[in-house]
Amino acid sequence: MRRWWPLGVLLGGVGLLPALIAVAQLGRIHPDEVYQLLEPAWFRAHGYGVLAWEWRVGLRNWAMPGVAAWLLRLAEVLWLTHPVAYRALLAVPQVALHAWMLWAAYRYAERRAGISGGRFALLAMGLYGPVLVFAGRTLGESLSTAFLVVALEALDRTERPVRAGLVGGLALGLAVVARYGSAVVVLAALVWLAAGRRWRVLAFACLGGLGVALGLGALDWATWGKPFHSFFAYVDFNVLSGQAARQFGASPPVFYLWPFFSGLPLWFWAVVPQGVSSIRRRFAVPLPLFCAGVYLVAITATAHKEERFLYPALVLLVMAAAPALAALVLGRESARSRWGLGAMALATALLAGHFFPPGDLRGDQFRAIVAATRDDGASGLLIVNEGLWGAGGFFYIGKNIPWSTCDWPHDANFQQAMRDTRFNRAVTFEGRALAELRAAGFRVVGRVGRETVLARD
Repeated sequence: MRRWWPLGVLLGGVGLLPALIAVAQLGRIHPDEVYQLLEPAWFRAHGYGVLAWEWRVGLRNWAMPGVAAWLLRLAEVLWLTHPVAYRALLAVPQVALHAWMLWAAYRYAERRAGISGGRFALLAMGLYGPVLVFAGRTLGESLSTAFLVVALEALDRTERPVRAGLVGGLALGLAVVARYGSAVVVLAALVWLAAGRRWRVLAFACLGGLGVALGLGALDWATWGKPFHSFFAYVDFNVLSGQAARQFGASPPVFYLWPFFSGLPLWFWAVVPQGVSSIRRRFAVPLPLFCAGVYLVAITATAHKEERFLYPALVLLVMAAAPALAALVLGRESARSRWGLGAMALATALLAGHFFPPGDLRGDQFRAIVAATRDDGASGLLIVNEGLWGAGGFFYIGKNIPWSTCDWPHDANFQQAMRDTRFNRAVTFEGRALAELRAAGFRVVGRVGRETVLARD
């Protein structure tokens, strides 16, 4: 008992942080956070919502939005009608998943650096800036990466190969269900097992993954009318046809250089020589490192690139390097040296979150949308200085009222909203169109960060 309570405290405290940050801040790393999970779930639960084009052609599966929809129905039963309240309810399974990921990081490091090393590695992973930013978000990358860490830790074990293979295969399958791009890591993990002649683990990993695949096929059959419809549509759109690059743009391989180097903590480079020495001595590449390398090659070779695609690789690299960091820190002779070096390493891990992901999370806008639509008198909302896919959708409005977005007062949406008396609430970013809104009868009723909230009778 004395051995486990510090670990439980670490898992509980550090595991809660990403969800607390996401719920308190709101906002979005990318529109997919809203329109590929929250908004489809809202549509399923309430019968209305904005469905992105992927949900009309069957490019996504309904697994994660389906779970979220059931939680939203539970929120109604529990009278959780405030967007922050039901967003917090959705975070509960994410907290459990994140704690599972941190437990896996601990187990992976404990086998290499002992109990104290495992605890320190857990801290290094849990306080890694990109993890704090991403892990509480409803992005495919966030959910899938947690499953990948769990899977790779399980497949790395040498004891109880049947259980290790089944758990690893199950988690790999769920990682693909959450995000089809993670199939690259799955293939890399299977190649690694085959290269190491770990045939029993490989066989049961395939068995565990097969169970998830059959479930996905049945789900697609029930929702899209054909087994694995969403997976094949995804592969065709993103890999075979080149439509993703034509529709969303293509970037050169150097696109990932800055987010890669700025996204990794500084301590990572300090342990690289130790990691290289270990690989030479054992003639083996650690599973997370191998999978991260294969995944990096794959996304670099893919024409369409986004910074968020790097997140799984960064986390797997940190997972692979954390045991070496723990050994480096705990190997210091004096307690002062250990505490100082450890604190410096954790500080650099936190700092990486300042650079990755780049861009504006717009949390103040989402909080302003919630504030503007809470009272019963809100019958329509106009969001100024934001496009449709950057806004929070019906999920954060929380009721079935008309809403639209625009950039400038001369836009058709702005002019239509000024004439339509149902639009009696407005949110404007950085004060754009304030004069025109006032001229149409709106008055300022509050400010949330850079957002101004207006209402008219």
